[in-house]
Amino acid sequence: MSQVFTKRVAVIGAGLAGVESAMYLASRGIKVFLFESKTIEKTPAQKTQDFAELVCTNSLKSKDPNSAHGILKSEMNALGSLVLRVAADCAVPAGNALSVDREKFAKQITSEVTNHELIEVIHEIVEDPEKIKKEYNVDFVVVATGPLTLEGLEKWIKKEIADDNLYFYDAIAPIVDADSLDMDILFFKNRYDDDGVNADYLNVPLNQEQYLEFVDDLVSSEIVEPQNFEDPKFFESCLPIDVMASRGVDTLRFSCMKPVGLEQNGEMAYAVIQLRKENLLGSSFNMVGFQNRLKYKEQVRVFRKLPGFENAVFHHLGSVHRNTYLHSAQVLNSDLSSKKDDSLFFAGQISGVEGYTESAAMGLFVAHQISRRYEGLTPCVWPKELAIGALINYIMTSKKPRPSNINFGLLPSVNLTREQRRNKFRKSIKKELVAKRAIDKLTSFKDLNL
Repeated sequence: MSQVFTKRVAVIGAGLAGVESAMYLASRGIKVFLFESKTIEKTPAQKTQDFAELVCTNSLKSKDPNSAHGILKSEMNALGSLVLRVAADCAVPAGNALSVDREKFAKQITSEVTNHELIEVIHEIVEDPEKIKKEYNVDFVVVATGPLTLEGLEKWIKKEIADDNLYFYDAIAPIVDADSLDMDILFFKNRYDDDGVNADYLNVPLNQEQYLEFVDDLVSSEIVEPQNFEDPKFFESCLPIDVMASRGVDTLRFSCMKPVGLEQNGEMAYAVIQLRKENLLGSSFNMVGFQNRLKYKEQVRVFRKLPGFENAVFHHLGSVHRNTYLHSAQVLNSDLSSKKDDSLFFAGQISGVEGYTESAAMGLFVAHQISRRYEGLTPCVWPKELAIGALINYIMTSKKPRPSNINFGLLPSVNLTREQRRNKFRKSIKKELVAKRAIDKLTSFKDLNL
């Protein structure tokens, strides 16, 4: 006789937010029906059948506890994050960043989720969450379909939840085979690292002539034009390099191609492209910040003109994909449940955040709120001094729906003493104080709420 579970939740989508929600709930004795459509229909950015596929970079950002992402990771770990635990198991060298072997990462998460006795994976395209709620007799439904929600469900959300379908565009950076690069021209060095020993980043130095030719190529190359029904809205902190190049000839060398801190033999190049290891073996590299809209043939032509790239072989070229998200301040409650139906929750990027860890954190946040509902408790209000609280505060107060990563600008400021204000390292001091405040706040918050 099969066991009857009185607590039942459906999670739609097995991306970062979905797997976090599912695992958090299942670990608390709640039956989870996890719906995933990849085996039936993939989105344009998806390549594999595995859960939690990292479709853009392989970096989960900084591990520095005094960084905004470090603060967020501390809170996620306090909630028992599956994503961060597996990321630690699958980490590849990336300086102070948490980067992973994305294939190993996705496979391990898929294995752990599918083998959990309280998680039932259902391969199905969901177009109506209300239908799923009735059919599977669940108490709550979590929509965690990410930035590329399929058309049927997107139409349902537009009709039942949001008046307008809001979206913007993001882009994927190329991945190049290490053996196809000329290592006599390139050099290993982390930014501001004096000796370059055991560096995690491979650098491509460009002189002025090479840089100017590269910028000209980006601006003049053919791009993949949006469909006539699409209205591209780019995320400012993840702009395609061709868009950045069109904003001015020096834009790239003051952003993703900044040469400062990457001197070679005491000399600074005019511009530098950084490549980050894509896996532990170092057999392939991610072109950091090189998301773009160029047609594939144009990417190969332009990139092979770069120093050391003459014979470059690309495992994956850059591409552009649509990202769907809600204006949460208008349609969701503070616990990310729908104002029209508080048994329906939205988690991950679709809620209006941007980034891997941010999306996963929203999955944990929603699961925590559902767990409290089962305990008869009111929604938990996270302090704005914490990263999760700051993200929730941002998306619930934003007058214009603009997805955001976690950053110090979202966290309340701290007051510096007169002496601290005069210190040339005042920015670092301020970040350390914000981080210390968050650690102290998390300690007291965790004891009462988690």
